[in-house]
Amino acid sequence: MKLPSGCMRLPSGVSLDFSGPALVMAIVNCNEDSFYAPSRALGEGAVEKALAAEKEGATIVDFGAESSRPRSSYISEKEELARLIPVITAFRKRSYLPVSVDTRKSSVAAAAIDSGADIINDISALSDNPQMAKICAEKGAAVVLMHKKGVPLTMQENPSYSNLTEEISAFLKDSVKRALAAGILPEKIVLDPGIGFGKSPKDNLRIIRLLAEICGNDYPILVGLSRKSFIGEITGRDAEDRLPGTLAANAAAILAGADIIRVHDVREHVDLTRVLFSITKE
Repeated sequence: MKLPSGCMRLPSGVSLDFSGPALVMAIVNCNEDSFYAPSRALGEGAVEKALAAEKEGATIVDFGAESSRPRSSYISEKEELARLIPVITAFRKRSYLPVSVDTRKSSVAAAAIDSGADIINDISALSDNPQMAKICAEKGAAVVLMHKKGVPLTMQENPSYSNLTEEISAFLKDSVKRALAAGILPEKIVLDPGIGFGKSPKDNLRIIRLLAEICGNDYPILVGLSRKSFIGEITGRDAEDRLPGTLAANAAAILAGADIIRVHDVREHVDLTRVLFSITKE
């Protein structure tokens, strides 16, 4: 795999092992407006949802308090902290499972890491807040660097590219340089091409097909495509009925080079990754 040892050591002392099936990251949205309602939970409900995901075989749980769906608006630091920190603290008392936090704010990232988080999943790739990279480096957190075009409020209003693959690839390379310059270790970096973040349905399909070409082979690749609208465009189904399409898209992404899949439906995707790995490992 991309990491020489096949493992990524995390601040909590556990490691992510990339030598086997693709890793399954469970989505737990600590808000009331993420696009897929069953992913939402607040307070103790979010803790229980994360524990249930662990029982189903999740490798990582990803908590997020700020929705980044198309046409969503950012929330305040105070509100984000109030939604996230009690959940992370309570979950960490009951589980050693690696914790990822979906945030763009350095203050939230710092508090989350201090509360037991291991990974900062930043949709701005460390660019929205100048202190984010420094804090992640100082605290030894792993980072997910994601490409997006525009901001969630307007990013799906006719997105266009002169050269999709080159633009995303160049953005990710620049993000890696910024992370390394801040002192983040290369073995703590994960790349995400940002499926659905300022992309058309055709763009998303092209990204999946050319995943390794776009992201390269130096860092683990994460994809987050679970139940997204491009699957609905293909199938004609609402978010509640997009699980089969999501499974197909994630299987294609893994075959194209994805190492981590961020999903709403853990049990089904754990089965998918295990069977796919067994078929292809020879």
